Amino acid sequence: MAKINDYYQKKQMVEKLSEELHQLEQDNALKQELKFEEEVRGLMKEYEKSPRDVLEILATIDPSLAGGKVENSPTGRPKRPLKTYKNPHTGEMVKTRGGNHKVLNEWRQQYGKETVQSWQQD
Repeated sequence: MAKINDYYQKKQMVEKLSEELHQLEQDNALKQELKFEEEVRGLMKEYEKSPRDVLEILATIDPSLAGGKVENSPTGRPKRPLKTYKNPHTGEMVKTRGGNHKVLNEWRQQYGKETVQSWQQD
């Protein structure tokens, strides 16, 4: 009996999805989007451009589409300053923008926080 129940459940799901699909096909906004997509694909074919090419072109128009961060954005936080620490015992140098650096943490455990802070170069 479990198979027949599963069959009827799936059949109901298919009917429900079919109804939703029919409603979507009647939506004018979707029709416009599909038409736009078709025209873009036609232009890509006509000019022999790939989706990547189109994205690169659009990224020149709007840099936020490039997937990277936009430089000097008003909402972005400025980068932390680069700090350089030199261990006088070993001569080893560490450059970091954050305070949670593996080597710095090891030095802090070994020599103390204030001592390591005094090793910061200008």
